[in-house]
Amino acid sequence: MTKISSIFAHEILDSRGNPTVRVHLSLDNGIRVSSSVPSGASTGANEAVELRDGDMARYGGKGVRNAIANVNNVLAPKLIGFDPSRQAEIDALMIALDGTPNKARLGANAILGVSMAVARAASQAAGLPLYAYLGGPGATRLPLPMMNILNGGKHADNSVDFQEFMVMPVGAPSFSEGLRYGAETFHALAALLKKKGYATSVGDEGGFAPNLKSNEEACELIVEAIKAAGYSPGKDIAIALDPAASSFFRDGIYDLAKSGQGHKTSDEMIAMFTSWLGTYPIVSLEDCLDENDWSGFSRMTALLGDRVQIVGDDIFVTNPSFIRRGIAEKAANAVLIKLNQIGTVTETMQAITLCREAGWRYVISHRSGETEDSFMADFTVAMGGGQIKTGSACRSERIAKYNRLLEIEAELGAAAELAHVVQAPGQGRID
Repeated sequence: MTKISSIFAHEILDSRGNPTVRVHLSLDNGIRVSSSVPSGASTGANEAVELRDGDMARYGGKGVRNAIANVNNVLAPKLIGFDPSRQAEIDALMIALDGTPNKARLGANAILGVSMAVARAASQAAGLPLYAYLGGPGATRLPLPMMNILNGGKHADNSVDFQEFMVMPVGAPSFSEGLRYGAETFHALAALLKKKGYATSVGDEGGFAPNLKSNEEACELIVEAIKAAGYSPGKDIAIALDPAASSFFRDGIYDLAKSGQGHKTSDEMIAMFTSWLGTYPIVSLEDCLDENDWSGFSRMTALLGDRVQIVGDDIFVTNPSFIRRGIAEKAANAVLIKLNQIGTVTETMQAITLCREAGWRYVISHRSGETEDSFMADFTVAMGGGQIKTGSACRSERIAKYNRLLEIEAELGAAAELAHVVQAPGQGRID
């Protein structure tokens, strides 16, 4: 039986230049792996705790030396000698060693780094690619990318309230072709922005971050870019939105101050997005309301849930208990899945199981503070949900995931399949 022989963590930098955790794990048969943990900027209040040092003399208080120490001094001594294939048991032990409901003592960043490294080591010990190890022989479904090509909100210093405007290559016949559709639209948007005198600097996830006249103008520019790239809006390429509404929700009101579009109630936000569905080729709406606006989410889903994918991120934070509540209250019809929101591979898979049982869709997602680690690309194929959010067609920490998916597609060959979006007039459904 192969056993874990060593675990060692150290501090690295993420794509925003902030410290994060990298874990190195070795097995007694000579296999050595590493995993790196991402970090979010737009975070849900109920996410598992990312442990930061708070020492203002280092990295503005964002150092992760305490999380590193917890890996090296608390987790490693307990896990050496374990068979890495015992993922659920190892994850449960780390949760018990932490002893808090949100991983606040040891840090979700410490625990997740080890959890990911264990899965990667076990896959190599089994002689399988990570996606096949986690997903089994049926893991052949490549995801439809949600490519973030225009940024606002907390991801950009501009006049756009909404955080992510994405394109989905719904008419592409394969993942590689879908990636091409998105990349060509990204470059067409760059040319369009330059022509209109807008800046083409990019935000945290690689999308352009111009100062626009309104949030609607972002959708208008994307539709124009899709056409300029030679594609048909809605048929070849559709739009997905993530306003990250919690970031501009204040005192019971949605404050669209960045764009100067005033204040809106929950019902006014729902009415606005209902109008947008009739104007733009939108197939997915994520976090259009605040994370605590459960009744608003339920009203929105009742009104629009048969026309569009309604994704909960901050409201669910990849936490099975919140997902169960959402299912009971019919607060969405899809969940955004982020490994570091919950903190272990096992719990993330449990969250996905709940989605499957409820007939809900799920989208595997990166974070705005990313690393070159491509774990989530394999994880997406393993889980078979058919959708991935991993940023724009630039910035190497985003491209690393796309390139890994291209490798998986090539490895699978004729067995590779792509998720599809089924559309009818005024309707978008991801299957």
